[in-house]
Amino acid sequence: MIGDTDGRVIALGLARMADALGNSFLIIVLPLYIASGQVSLGGLVGGDLFGVAVGEELLIGFVLSLFGFVNSFGQPFTGRLSDRLGKRKSFVLFGLVLFAIGSVAYPFLTNYWAVLVARGFQGIGAAFTVPATVALVNDYARSDSERGGNFGVFNTFRLIGFGFGPIVAGVVIRFGPYPTPFGLLSGFDAAFGVAVAGAIVSFLLVYAVVDDPPTLDAEAGDDLSVRILERSGPGRFDSVFVLGVATFFMAMTIALFAPLEAPIRARLNEGTFLFSVQFAAVVIANVLLQIPIGSASDTYGRRPFLLAGFVILVPAVFAQGVVSTPLTMLVARLLQGVAVALVFAPSLALAGDLAREGQSGSTLSVLTMAFGLGVAVGPLTAGFLYNAGRLSTPFTFGAVAALVALVLVYTQVRESLPTDADSGATPLGED
Repeated sequence: MIGDTDGRVIALGLARMADALGNSFLIIVLPLYIASGQVSLGGLVGGDLFGVAVGEELLIGFVLSLFGFVNSFGQPFTGRLSDRLGKRKSFVLFGLVLFAIGSVAYPFLTNYWAVLVARGFQGIGAAFTVPATVALVNDYARSDSERGGNFGVFNTFRLIGFGFGPIVAGVVIRFGPYPTPFGLLSGFDAAFGVAVAGAIVSFLLVYAVVDDPPTLDAEAGDDLSVRILERSGPGRFDSVFVLGVATFFMAMTIALFAPLEAPIRARLNEGTFLFSVQFAAVVIANVLLQIPIGSASDTYGRRPFLLAGFVILVPAVFAQGVVSTPLTMLVARLLQGVAVALVFAPSLALAGDLAREGQSGSTLSVLTMAFGLGVAVGPLTAGFLYNAGRLSTPFTFGAVAALVALVLVYTQVRESLPTDADSGATPLGED
């Protein structure tokens, strides 16, 4: 499938892989950097925020979550603007510059508030990059029959960067400092340098290979609002809106696991290595399955894969709250990875199928925003529900959310047939 894929899609995938590697570096590095004492917390620890005691963990959580919230809430605006201006490539490049500037700044920041601002600045950069990138992947599809394959290839490269970034980050910090002609380079500074390098590599790839579709300017529409209700059926939700809600729930279930490392390891009587393998299982399953599932959705339609994904996701998430051995947890995580792979590329492809000409940026930003928001909300949900109940509570909640997503997709999402352009078939729900 990769050999048949548009070279520009592969370039975008490689660019997102380098960018995702740099961003996942920071997910690991920033908590360690703040906890190392090199960042002054300005007397914030020990205070009170809305009745909750402020600890170092809460401050670190704010830094990590801010990126997700700024990135997610900014995407609808940048996605719409890229549609109006017809300048997707410029948006990607501008966002990568903002991300690189934030990474360059970290070694010079010694105040917690400055670190928070830098991370928010990077969130703005991601808000420019992400919707414009997925819109380009969608625009490059010559027909609906290759859109799923495009997103499968793109997501595979992106997930490789995101999945292996934390491992590389741990190695870089572990073996620092490093001698250079200008003196010793600390492990933290080297890690920040890798994040900058990732953004630079992404910038060069996009600049050299990627271009805006020539018809984008002429086709960009004025009606860029996101619909909640479908025009063709009274009381029926818009399919893209439902896909966004379902994507949010799916992403939230992915993010429930990491914040509960300590209680999960205690219950399973396992070490850090086994937990890291279980954590990576979701990403590994996605890397292996994104391309074949994306391509298959071009042939057999999107809805069957979406429904199968959520059917598997419900028990896979629930099981993580009740399993009692490391092996059964690994199986549950692998099943969750299969479920996510069944949903991820087909949902983006279906949103692309349903997008109006010149509006793929605003349409697909609904899904990318929902995914980023789910990843940001997931850790907060896990911590709150664990404190309010027990270890099974967050995962039971996640399973219920996945079940709601299944019902919504089954009852509300219509499908644009992948062969419409070639066969003249009428999209389901529009005859």
